[in-house]
Amino acid sequence: MTTTVRRPTRTPPRSGADKPARPGSGQRRRRDNLAGYLFLAPQLIGLLVFMLGPLVFAVVLSVSHWDGFGARSWAGLSNFGTVLQDPQLRTSAKNTIWYTVLSVPGTMVSAFVVAYLLQKVKRKSFYRTFYFAPVVTSTVAVAAIWLWLFNPEIGPLNALLRRVGMPAPDWLQDARFVIPAFALVGIWQGLGYQIVMMMAGLENVPRTLLEAADIDGASEWQKMRRITIPLLSPTILFLSVTSVIGSFQIFDYIYVFMGANAPASSRTVVYEIYQKAFVEFDFGLGSAIAVFLFAALLALTGLQLLAQKRWVHYTE
Repeated sequence: MTTTVRRPTRTPPRSGADKPARPGSGQRRRRDNLAGYLFLAPQLIGLLVFMLGPLVFAVVLSVSHWDGFGARSWAGLSNFGTVLQDPQLRTSAKNTIWYTVLSVPGTMVSAFVVAYLLQKVKRKSFYRTFYFAPVVTSTVAVAAIWLWLFNPEIGPLNALLRRVGMPAPDWLQDARFVIPAFALVGIWQGLGYQIVMMMAGLENVPRTLLEAADIDGASEWQKMRRITIPLLSPTILFLSVTSVIGSFQIFDYIYVFMGANAPASSRTVVYEIYQKAFVEFDFGLGSAIAVFLFAALLALTGLQLLAQKRWVHYTE
């Protein structure tokens, strides 16, 4: 006689939707969400009040005539037409672009070279502090130093140029050299921050790849071009985006070096916003210039982010 042993049937596991809700779980979830919103509230309020609010107000002012005291009147697109036709504003836009072309590549290339060389020396913290000191120096102190350096008669910069047989320009009065002079100051003051960022990026380059390249007989230039720069590309992208935005907003050097009545050859776009809005009290025209600047920076940043797909490499 044979007996059949039946295996016990297993019941399928219940899905999450079939599980009975624990008593009070919905109330706890709502309480957690409320706590999250409360933690985010200060940042959201600051974003709305100090960033989004002024942006909307500037757009409203750009289509208005307003001197800051009386009632506003509708101006339509006349302020934007004035921006496009004003020859001084075109000159200021060219000065801003010229400053960006000089300062952004100059700072990034100098920072990369210095950071690359500092990887092979001792006492890196000392050099990092040395180069970072100008970043935390106030613009007024920087102006005092560079006004002496740029002095056409007693300045050491012109003395060095005369010694090597080169012409010594009047840096802050000659229209051909005033923007390059500001770019030189900008490179000097912004170099430390970018060196720190470049050094952090270089530390993340895997040593195993460099050692494998050494075994294969790669030269220093080949390692830099094939390994170091591609793996440093996310840092280069970040610095290029923030540097372009910062260079388009240059104002403090011009105001401190040249005063409230800067000559036309030294003015930039942000200086024109200050001049139109807070000196001539034409807030509508100043806001129209600000809207143009915002649109230009938005377009440039978008192009940089679109172009990153071709040359930026992210490690897994």
